[in-house]
Amino acid sequence: MTTRPLSPFDAAEMADLEKRCFSLPWSLQSIQFELQNPIARYFGVFDEGRLAGYAGMQIILDEGYITNVATAPEARRRGIADALLKELLAVGIQRGLRFITLEVREGNAAARGLYEKHGFVSVGLRKDYYDQPKEDAVMMTLEHPGL
Repeated sequence: MTTRPLSPFDAAEMADLEKRCFSLPWSLQSIQFELQNPIARYFGVFDEGRLAGYAGMQIILDEGYITNVATAPEARRRGIADALLKELLAVGIQRGLRFITLEVREGNAAARGLYEKHGFVSVGLRKDYYDQPKEDAVMMTLEHPGL
């Protein structure tokens, strides 16, 4: 497996992965826009040339916001999301971010465990944030990445 920054050339594969991972996937146009967004950083893990997972973060001044972490269903439990999160945290350290935030489905215990493993803590709840199915989001924050 190899990890590298993503570019607009990867948008179609990302859109396919979105459809397989999320009930309300981002559109191809949204992905293309985000991959050209100067405040965004996206990384992908490739297994035998195919996108097995990706993660992205937007950076505004000294704050980071993780937009998405997706791993192909058949590639889960192989450390892909962990590797991607480490890439984003490395960017956070390099950029001297004060904190990084994200939202995660309250019922996604695996993702919450991954974020907690890397020092994220729950800081609040967004009622009915997700649709299909309707679910609360847990807001999580990591202060001073790398310290």
